[in-house]
Amino acid sequence: MNLHGRLFQATGMPDKNWWHALWLDPDGIVRDLRVESGMTVVDLGCGDGYFTAAIARRLGPGRVIGLDLDPAMLEQAKGACDGMSNCDWLLGDAMELSRLIASPVDYVWMANTFHGVPDKTALAKEITAVLLPAGRFGIVNWCPIPREETPVLGQPRGPRTELRMSAEDTRAVVEPAGFQLEQLVNLPPYHYGTIFKKA
Repeated sequence: MNLHGRLFQATGMPDKNWWHALWLDPDGIVRDLRVESGMTVVDLGCGDGYFTAAIARRLGPGRVIGLDLDPAMLEQAKGACDGMSNCDWLLGDAMELSRLIASPVDYVWMANTFHGVPDKTALAKEITAVLLPAGRFGIVNWCPIPREETPVLGQPRGPRTELRMSAEDTRAVVEPAGFQLEQLVNLPPYHYGTIFKKA
C-alpha cells in the first residue's frame, strides 16, 4: 500500500460473491471487536468498503475514515457507504498514516491485510501515533491453517498458508510498538480478531 506502486502482499480485494459468503454478518464482527457508537475510526486498507459500511452503521454520530491506496477501491467504498453521512475518505499509504490523519482517533481497524505488511511493527508504530491515549487497534486475521482447509463457495480462499499469522505472531510484532493485547476474539469459520489497547 504505497503510492509508488508497492501493494501489501496478498491483499487484493476478492470477488464480492465469496467475500459476502464468508462474512455473513459484518455488523456483528464490528460489534465483537468493540467498535462503539460515537468513536472516530480509521478503516485502514478499506478496500471496497464492506467493513467500512458496517463500521459506519455501528458508529451512529461517530465518524469512520476509509483509507486505501487504490483510487478505484475508494470509489467502490464510497458506493458501499452511499447515503451515510458519517464517512470520510483518504487516498494514501498506510505506512504514512501519522502524516495523513490530522487529529487523534479512537480506533484503527484493519481487516484481512495485516498478513501482507512487510514491516508490521513499523505500521503498528504509525498506528500508535494516531491513537488517543486509550485508543485501540483491531485486526481481523486469517487463522494459521492451511489454505486448502479454508474453502469458500467450494474453492480454497485467502492468503498463502505461509503468510497466515497466529495470535501470538501478531502480538510479537504489534506489542513492541506500544500496545497491549486486550482481547482475542474467535471469528469462525476461518478468522480471529485481536484487540490491542495503546499501552
